[in-house]
Amino acid sequence: QVQLVESGGGLVQPGGSLRLSCVASGITFSLSTMGWYRQAPGKQRELAARITITGTTNYADSVKGRFTISRDNAKNTVYLQMNNLKPEDTAVYYCNANHFSDYWGQGTQVTVSS
Repeated sequence: QVQLVESGGGLVQPGGSLRLSCVASGITFSLSTMGWYRQAPGKQRELAARITITGTTNYADSVKGRFTISRDNAKNTVYLQMNNLKPEDTAVYYCNANHFSDYWGQGTQVTVSS
């Protein structure tokens, strides 16, 4: 059974930072492309950042230069470091694993507000 468990969300002021973590089980983590998606109220889910099995990363234009995705294969964990957060980053952030199929976590809320 595949499980993706996110943590690290919360309330932060504009300009602040958060680090999200996602621990995976039930999959071959080192062979999975890992991603962070987000869904704001009334909007479609969108890709924020993704990292391949070789460590290649790609980011949504809206987060480039502010977010950094990384992975630790020894810990089956993917991270999303979010700096200089803006109110428009407010969303539920979902961890995604892709290895022949797509798997999703339950999501963690990130709220950027003063």
